[in-house]
Amino acid sequence: MLAKTTPVRAAQSAARQRTALRVSAMASGSASERQAPLAVAAELKNAGPEPKRFTVADGQLLTIASAAFAALARFGTGGFAAGYKTEFVDAATEGGKYSVMTTGGRAVMETSKVGTFKRPVKPIELYEFQGCPFCRKVREAVSILDLDVTVYPTPRDGKVWRPKAVELGGKAQFPFLVDNNTGKQMYESDAIISYLFNEYGDGQVPLALRLGAATTITCGLALAPRVGKGSRAKPSKQPAEPLVMWGYELSPFVVVVKETLSQLELPYKQVTCSRGSPKRQQLLDKRGHFQVPYLEDPNTGVYLFESASINKYLEDTYAVSA
Repeated sequence: MLAKTTPVRAAQSAARQRTALRVSAMASGSASERQAPLAVAAELKNAGPEPKRFTVADGQLLTIASAAFAALARFGTGGFAAGYKTEFVDAATEGGKYSVMTTGGRAVMETSKVGTFKRPVKPIELYEFQGCPFCRKVREAVSILDLDVTVYPTPRDGKVWRPKAVELGGKAQFPFLVDNNTGKQMYESDAIISYLFNEYGDGQVPLALRLGAATTITCGLALAPRVGKGSRAKPSKQPAEPLVMWGYELSPFVVVVKETLSQLELPYKQVTCSRGSPKRQQLLDKRGHFQVPYLEDPNTGVYLFESASINKYLEDTYAVSA
């Protein structure tokens, strides 16, 4: 009897064949430079279910509810791009364009002013871990500015990116930002936030991110229901190339995937798509849906929607026994 081949296994087999054609970029420099081998471009295959908007997978209600508490604790900070606004337009004339909802022949379109901001050419690197309130502050700033960043998770007991961060900056303190566009390397969440808004925004840090201890305390409260998820490393095997994850800080479905990425120390490019982001249209054009989290794995040649399916894939593909 022939063994059943799943889409993931088939893609993994194809990826192993492509590996022989890859050239590892092991020259000295930033972690992103050393971790990004050349690869043969290939069309990704769907390894999960079709996306279902606002649907919680069986057995995941408590998980998503606890992750959603952050929206209350942080009053929605990190959910909306800078200058966010909505407008009603004629749905018939705006067909094919992203809208948050349609009712009575009118579509609700979301826009922002991030399209007028300077965008980084080279990847910004962020060394951080999911259960850290200071890291959350910076992640919220990244979402408000709609910045794409390459995340190198540094959970406690991590043996992959935490030592690299110490090598680069000299101490195990997080978040730690490396901007390859300006040569800046920075600790201290408030300093990083100010830098990002001055360099890639309008210079105006939102009130919710400049309340000092109150900001840090509420960020801690936002994380409390998740009881340290994503804060401690689990044994894993590293991908040859960073994964790609579309999402934004306020989404509870994105949060639970980022927890898994963090504890497995899996590097990933975050394509930030907050409410009002023009990148929402890009994902709609690409896959015919907009829904986050959305994960691409160039190492196995697959993509997935749905947080529960993504987490299962990450555990099956990259987790190893202690």
